[in-house]
Amino acid sequence: MSKKISLTMSLPHIPDIELVALEGLDRLAHHLGISDDKIGEARIVVTEAILNALEHAGAHSPPVLVEFTMTADTLVVFVRDGGKGFVPSEVEDPVLETKLGSADKRGWGLKLMKSLADDCRIESGKTGTTITITKRMR
Repeated sequence: MSKKISLTMSLPHIPDIELVALEGLDRLAHHLGISDDKIGEARIVVTEAILNALEHAGAHSPPVLVEFTMTADTLVVFVRDGGKGFVPSEVEDPVLETKLGSADKRGWGLKLMKSLADDCRIESGKTGTTITITKRMR
């Protein structure tokens, strides 16, 4: 059985706080001998999830809860904010051709997370949003 390690943190709404979570992710992954390529993919997913939570929940919402549970084979990321929530099924996937011709180049976060994760679950309601991401690390 593969060793399981976890890290939980509460991130306040301050600039660059996602870097604290990424440092924790790096430490856990290197401890378990995970390749730099897989760590890089996980860093992108984690960054998007945390930045989305911080931005969309708003500066006056509670801190964002981040939990990593990792083995040498699998990473599970849990990100919870206390924002007003949204309806995930109403978020349209961005279209490259449309974005290229537009001043608004944003809106790629959910698509990026879903494309790099093996599973991405979003639960959202009036008291916040929870994203649970599972990524194979081998």
